[in-house]
Amino acid sequence: MDRRSLGAPLRAALPGLLIGFFLLPGLLPSTASAQWTQWGGPHQDFKVDVEGLIDKFPEDGPTKLWSRELSDGYSAILVDEGTLYTMYRKDGKEFLITMDAKTGETGWEVGYDQKPTEGHMSRFGEGPRGTPLIVGDRIFSIGMAGQLYCRDKRGGKELWKKDLWGDLKGSFLNHGYSSSPFAYKDNLIVLNGGEEASVLSLSQKDGSVQWKSGKFKNSYSTPRLIKVGDQEQLLCYMGKELVAMNPSDGEVYWTYSIGNQWDQNICQPIFGSGDVLFVSSVTAGSFGLQLKRDGDKCSVEEKWSTRKVQFYHNTAVGLDGFVFGSSGAGFGGQATMFSCIDRRTGEIMWRQRGLGKATTIYADGKFIVLDENGKLALIKANEEEFEILDKATILDNPAWTVPTLAGTTLYIRDLKTIMALDLG
Repeated sequence: MDRRSLGAPLRAALPGLLIGFFLLPGLLPSTASAQWTQWGGPHQDFKVDVEGLIDKFPEDGPTKLWSRELSDGYSAILVDEGTLYTMYRKDGKEFLITMDAKTGETGWEVGYDQKPTEGHMSRFGEGPRGTPLIVGDRIFSIGMAGQLYCRDKRGGKELWKKDLWGDLKGSFLNHGYSSSPFAYKDNLIVLNGGEEASVLSLSQKDGSVQWKSGKFKNSYSTPRLIKVGDQEQLLCYMGKELVAMNPSDGEVYWTYSIGNQWDQNICQPIFGSGDVLFVSSVTAGSFGLQLKRDGDKCSVEEKWSTRKVQFYHNTAVGLDGFVFGSSGAGFGGQATMFSCIDRRTGEIMWRQRGLGKATTIYADGKFIVLDENGKLALIKANEEEFEILDKATILDNPAWTVPTLAGTTLYIRDLKTIMALDLG
């Protein structure tokens, strides 16, 4: 059913009418699909369980529900209980802002003075890079200079804060702190870098350090949890290596050296059937790592590698043993190509031009791709074929923030604007 046919007044009132009364199957997206409370979405894999999305835009372009000004920053957009959360920078301050998901109107926002750290590369902006995290009634955010805040998500009251680059001696990044916090049980895991506490586990309640581990240089990725057999492994993509840890105490299970001239490892690894882990980095290329359990120990062995697919500061999606995403750095005349590679063998199934460097999510049998030039595309693809169903330019360069899909509403932003589009 096309929700727009219900009419704007009824559509606005529908959630309240249905809660506590009845729900018709297929009428509304599931609660999980209408939430996006962490980096990577409901399952941290940039995939959303929703049906009824369009395959073509209307003749005059994607249906815009609302649009408003939002300043410098690359933080992704969270959705929780009808409220949006993201970060931006304006007039020398960083802000955590909430907005009504239906209208874009500001709910509450809190700002704090934050100068760029000396040595920050300002040509790509000075706004926050990391994406906040919502757990229960709390929201955790990290600014571009490593200031970690825990706040009450309903009003923004500060509950506690930590200085990752100061008090906790994390390693400075010249593009700004870009990782997002990750929740594990009652703790908060953050990448910090440095000689004393490269990976930190903090109490969500009060910020006290529960464990710290490693002596690794930090990079721009976000921790990801996988299971090898029944063993949980926390993957931390650091500046020069991929590290697997016990999320309960920080014990290092294994490391694998992957580096490049900038120590910029960003795109999260992808894991799945066959216990082959897909890892990719700019200039270094892509790797398939075979993980094997032997009792409590886990070994890692390179199964294949290629430099023909390189995922940079973008997102990739794993689907049925294959990985899809935008390959190439996109500078120095280097072309970017939307690519499909077999995670298990390294075979490149296809590479297609037509879009700039892009971020990608997957829903309702299609890829929703936003390239850095502000072009939004709907792509139908599997390991055998690639088809751009439709595309339209609606943002300005650089549009580096990954889209957020909640139900059938897509939220996107660049360095000037945030908007909501109806894809239902």
